[in-house]
Amino acid sequence: MKDNVSIGNAGECFVAGELERRGFTVGVPMSNTRDFDILAIDRKTNRQFVIQVKTTGYKQKKWTLSQKNEELRGDNIFYVFVALNELDNPEYHIVPSNIVATTLKEGHKEWLATPGKNGRVHNENTMRNFFDKEDLYLNKWDYLK
Repeated sequence: MKDNVSIGNAGECFVAGELERRGFTVGVPMSNTRDFDILAIDRKTNRQFVIQVKTTGYKQKKWTLSQKNEELRGDNIFYVFVALNELDNPEYHIVPSNIVATTLKEGHKEWLATPGKNGRVHNENTMRNFFDKEDLYLNKWDYLK
């Protein structure tokens, strides 16, 4: 999969379907919204969640975000990071927004302090990366309870 829009749309559809399967009523806005991709309501508790979906089409545990994600925090805001694994059994990593925001901020600070190629200093930019190489958040759907 090479088209980023298609990859993102596929990730949102997979997450919406998985949430429905797990007992949520799901709303996917028709237009691009700033801070969320999916609204989910637990049909048993009526608890509402705002979901930000980030998708990679590859077999990797790395997702690219931006500086604004360092500030997106809330008890009912969650990220679902999707690894489509080239459409071979997608994986879902569910992470509370507070953890994502803190991880991005600390990770970027560390990246800036670490010399780059040939000892060059990294320049400030708005790109951030989130990793879950150890699968700490793999299938953590229980966060949405």
